[in-house]
Formats: sequence, C-alpha cells, structure tokens
Amino acid sequence: MKSLATVIRILTGSLFIFSGLVKAIDPLGLAYKMQEFFEVWGQTSALKSLMGGLDHYAVLFSIIMITLEVAVGVALLLGWQKKLTAWILLLLMLFFTFLTSFVLFTGKISACGCFGDCIPLTPVQTFTKDIILLVFVLFLLFNAKYITPVSKPLINALCVVAAVILTLILQFHVIKHLPLADCLPFKKGNNILELRKMPANAIQDKFDYVFTYEKNGTKKDFPVTALPDSTWTFADRKQILVEKGRNNVPLINDFSLTTEDGGDATTSILSEPGDYYLLFIKELPANTASWLPELRLIAERAAKGSRKLYVITGQKKPVSDFLENNKIVVEGVVTCDVTSIKTAARANPTIFFMKGPVVQGKWSWADFDEVE
Repeated sequence: MKSLATVIRILTGSLFIFSGLVKAIDPLGLAYKMQEFFEVWGQTSALKSLMGGLDHYAVLFSIIMITLEVAVGVALLLGWQKKLTAWILLLLMLFFTFLTSFVLFTGKISACGCFGDCIPLTPVQTFTKDIILLVFVLFLLFNAKYITPVSKPLINALCVVAAVILTLILQFHVIKHLPLADCLPFKKGNNILELRKMPANAIQDKFDYVFTYEKNGTKKDFPVTALPDSTWTFADRKQILVEKGRNNVPLINDFSLTTEDGGDATTSILSEPGDYYLLFIKELPANTASWLPELRLIAERAAKGSRKLYVITGQKKPVSDFLENNKIVVEGVVTCDVTSIKTAARANPTIFFMKGPVVQGKWSWADFDEVE
C-alpha cells in the first residue's frame, strides 16, 4: 500500500506542478478563459452582477490559482503538511471537475484551458483526467499515513515558499513582457493570412431545413422536398443540425481590420510589400508614459526606413487622439475585435514586426527598446 501511495503521490504532485507551470508561462490566457466562464454564467440574471464583478479580478484569480497548483504539487511531493495539502487538493479537484463537466455537458465553452494553449485537450480528455486525479486525491486523503516527509518540516516549508515566490516572479515577468513559449496562432513565423483560411481538410456542418406554413389558422411543418401548394402561407423556417462538422474553424478566426469608414483592410494591410509594423493597443493603459518615448523612436525610425506603422485597437478615438497629441505619425489606425487583440497581443501594447503576412518578431511595451 505504501508503494502505491508513493507512486500516486509522485504522479499527482508532478501533474499539479506541470499544470501550474504550463499556465504560468501565459497567465493571461487562463485569465481570459476565466472571463469566458464568467460571461457564460453571467447570462443567468441571478448571477449577472456577481459574474460582472468577478470579471474585473480575473488576472488576480489566475495568478492565485496557478501559484496554488504549483505550491500544493510541491508540498505533496515533499510530504509537507500532508493532511492540509490533501484537503486542498481535494477542494481543487472538486472545483476542476465541476468546470470540466460544465464544459463537457453544456457545450457552452469549447475547452477549459487546463493545460493552457500549449497543450490543448478535448472536453472528454480533460474530464477523464480530472476524474482519475480525483480518485488519486481521495486515495491520498484516506492514506495520508503513508506519505512520508522527505526532509525536516522547516526545510520543506522553505521549499514550498520558494516555489510560491519563483512562480509569482515568473508570472509577473510574463505579464510585463510576453509568454515564454508562444503557442498561439500569431506566433513568430506564422502567416496570418494563411491561418485565416479554412483548413483544407475541413468538414462543414450539415443542416436540414423545415418550413412552417399556415392555412386556415393551422400551422404545419414541411420538409424542403415536399413544400405545400400556393394555398398555404409561409410562416417560418427552422434550421436543424444534421451532422456536426470537424476541423471547420480557421486557426485565426474573427481577425478583421476595419477602417474608419467600415471597410475591411485586413488583406490590404497584411499584403503590404516589404517590412512594416503592427502596433496592437487594446485600450490605452495607465502606464503610457513608460513606453511613450520608445514608441516615438520606433515611429521615427520606421519613417526614416520607409517602413509603415499601422495601429490596431479596440478604441479608435482615444488611441487616435493619443497618437495625435503626442505627435506620433502612423500609416493608419484600424479597429479589431478585442478578443482577437487579446489573442494576438498578450501585453498591452504589443508591436509586431511583419514581412508581408508573416510575423517576424513581437515585443511587449516593456521591450520596445529592443524592436528591430
């Protein structure tokens, strides 16, 4: 029994540490996933106010959750505070299982983001994983006597504290800069225009249609192959999903650049010959003074080198006014869906160095002095 407890302890602790660190390289990704849950749950009138309030603290919740995962994983491996650690693990697993079951059985959210964007899992896979881990944690809780500390309590406690501090440092570094591993479709080397296209092996959803007609106050449904004669009056049409498609969503979806007059400038900008820059400003942050001098230098160097600088934002007027007031000359300011900007640019703002539709490099506001 002790050997089994040791194996389960190592597997569970290692998986929690791995899960936390995978998300720690991009904590904003988990924060955005939390906001997705809050948005769905907020559609219920009773929870709307609460979910709206929680939405503002998504980044904080993300940092706490990631740090807690790593901390309890380390504590379990070290055998520190084994009863407390086992109870925390149980509470976490009950919460995670609830989330993954919600994703699996409601279909309102595509994935839970358990291992971040770098290791995408299907809802079935994540739910199965959580059920297995829940069993492991229950086993450890009832067999805590077989968990032997690897060192003295003080040393184990210091190791857990060190793990917490290092995980926090990693996350704050990533939030200020960019994810250590970019697993998103806008990563360096990717062709944005190509990834906006439907995959070659896509299978589209198949639909059938039922038409509702009315006659003498009576409504009746008819299939498209057997519509009634002209004595019936059309009332409604229903679309029915017959077969769900597969692989029918582009990797880069809903990324469109819109000009002031409502025109679509996506292809024209991303087909720009030569080198140019894309500056993503989701919204004007409070710390504009910290990166304004570097941005001004980038704009001046771009102008001297005949490189165009486009600004992509979710708030056109405030950003346009900001650029004009600070005498930063750009080729144009276009708007884009804020969700797409969050995916493309984890830091606000972020600048891309482009060659045609291919991303050559990307830097957060904290690294504007390194822009090529």
